Amino acid sequence: MKRQAAVVLAAAAFWLSGCTPRIEVAAPKEPVTINMNVKIDHEIHIKADKDVETLLKNRSDLLDEEGQ
Repeated sequence: MKRQAAVVLAAAAFWLSGCTPRIEVAAPKEPVTINMNVKIDHEIHIKADKDVETLLKNRSDLLDEEGQ
């Protein structure tokens, strides 16, 4: 009886092992390309006192063309 149970158990294990899913990990044939076309646009706002605003208006040489 024990031998018959062992044979049935071994047969069931063998039969169930054939049904396990197979997972395969493989590298792609072509390299992965990541497109990083990003446009960065920013603005800087400065809040200044009236005295500083007057100074900047009178002395335009303090800032270059991009800063105005």
